[in-house]
Amino acid sequence: MSVEQLEGREYDAGGALLDFPLSRRGDVLPEECTWLREKAPVAKVRTLTGDPAWLVSSYALAKHVLEDERFSLKDTANAGVPRQYALTIPPEVVNNMGNINSAGLRDAVMKALNPRRKGLQDRLRAQAGELVDRIVAEGAPADLRAGFADPFSAALHCQVLGVPFEDRRRLMSGLDVAFMTAREPFADSALNWYKDVGYFADQLRAQLARPAEQRTGLLGRFAELKEADPDSAHLTDDMFATVAVSLFGAGAVSTSAFLVLAVLALLQKPELIGYLREHPGRMGRAVDELLRWNLSVGDGLPRIATQDIQVGDVLVREGELVLVLLEGANFDPEAFENPGELDLGRESRNAHLAFGAGRHFCPASALGRTHAEIALGVLVERLPGLRLAVPAENLVWRTGFIKRLPERLPVAW
Repeated sequence: MSVEQLEGREYDAGGALLDFPLSRRGDVLPEECTWLREKAPVAKVRTLTGDPAWLVSSYALAKHVLEDERFSLKDTANAGVPRQYALTIPPEVVNNMGNINSAGLRDAVMKALNPRRKGLQDRLRAQAGELVDRIVAEGAPADLRAGFADPFSAALHCQVLGVPFEDRRRLMSGLDVAFMTAREPFADSALNWYKDVGYFADQLRAQLARPAEQRTGLLGRFAELKEADPDSAHLTDDMFATVAVSLFGAGAVSTSAFLVLAVLALLQKPELIGYLREHPGRMGRAVDELLRWNLSVGDGLPRIATQDIQVGDVLVREGELVLVLLEGANFDPEAFENPGELDLGRESRNAHLAFGAGRHFCPASALGRTHAEIALGVLVERLPGLRLAVPAENLVWRTGFIKRLPERLPVAW
């Protein structure tokens, strides 16, 4: 529904206002955002599955929902609840960090996600340089997504988990199915999931076969835990493998999609590439602004109300689905001055919500920031003339996927 159509009708909180998700383009803020935030910051929408949901689009109310533990992420996987799309991963995986905590694996996971782990940043910087070398050797135009963003994101997670970088293509290919947004469940989504669980279980066994000093990454740490307590019923190979699949999937798809859209944003304002090249010490703040600006999250952050809860002017009933619209919150002028301006030196009293908030704040946020800082630092240093090789309107945007993502990002330099 266009803004003109929205303006032409009275909002009835009892009926669906529009279909969700919004536009799949990741380079233009959906036109409904401002209207929703100003006129209906808690709006009834109809999801891909045909279920009703409340779409929350202001910063203050989005933060309320994300920080209030009466809004449950775990319960979004329950049978019979309203959904924004069909599950393509096992229901128990939705609450991945909760499962990690209950299994006593949090310390191991958080250590693996630490960007200050010895040698990690040097290895990532070298990997980024090698990928740029390959792109330059092949010549322009090049697909920056396939040639840089995807493999660099895979490299990070292969190192964190302790699996060979050479296996990145088979691992990345599974994400296209795992993070598909489908109206109805389909049988082979499970086949896709358990294929990767089997792979990581094999990798765990390979780590177990090595001497302790040769084990690497999170799977190496899991091998040590398994060796120390081989009879522990709650630490099965499949449990360890499920954690690894979840971390690789959620991490690699998020870091790659963010990086693609961050580069696209810079390409549309080439002076910003020069700014970053001249001020490398400001990269951290620039990445934070790019996170606020980024439109890669193509759905809403979902929660189920576990009791009746007032959100703004709406009483959300127990069992109803609430979706937090990040592009509404992160472009809210009540929270960010001149939110429509990409200001790489921005200082703000409010933190963006790109990593969520509350209990489910992304545990890999520091790692994701470091990944982006290294990637963008290498790109602007090595390719100062980087530019989009096709008109922006000719980019093809993926549909039916959890992320807004161009199928290719052709660049020249």
